Amino acid sequence: MKVKVQKIDGKASGDIELNDAVFGVEPRADILHRVVTWQLENRRATARPTRERADVARTGKKFGAQKGSGGARHGDRGAPIFIGGGKAHGARKRDFEQSLNKKVRALGLKMALSTKAKDGLVVVDSLELKDAKTQVLKGQLEKAGYAGKVLVIDGENVNDAFAKAAGNLPGINVMPAMGANVYDILNHDTLVLTKDAVAKLEARFNG
Repeated sequence: MKVKVQKIDGKASGDIELNDAVFGVEPRADILHRVVTWQLENRRATARPTRERADVARTGKKFGAQKGSGGARHGDRGAPIFIGGGKAHGARKRDFEQSLNKKVRALGLKMALSTKAKDGLVVVDSLELKDAKTQVLKGQLEKAGYAGKVLVIDGENVNDAFAKAAGNLPGINVMPAMGANVYDILNHDTLVLTKDAVAKLEARFNG
């Protein structure tokens, strides 16, 4: 699959051949749904569990007389009414983590990239900026006509100057190729890949 390469401001900069095994896979809604669900469930954090009556190490020996004290007839210091006792109906740890086959995860990422390759993929030669300022970058992106939320993926590491310039632009997110994932790709209107990112992503599957 041949795609035009452009500079960050939208000017043409040649062509690049994309691997059909990575960018030409027919998307399946069920696979994408499974991968996105797996990602979001594994992001969920549980409440910090509290210690209930059975979890506190306190004496169960009766500490007062059954009668004559004028007080209640207690027999366990771990009861919830005592300081240091167990919590009654406290928060419990819940594990939301799911497992998903590596092949399904890899297939999901290929399908997400292929979805954007059909509509919403832009390949740029690099993220080098002559003037690394937010307003300048904003003007260049508007000139290039990038629509909606934009996800920019670089190679091994993200260009520092570009990351700083894009830091205050709403709807622009930047990450290295290692961080590419199905949810973020599908959650943005436009996917911008550098040549290095394309090479890294293709090597990730071929390796």
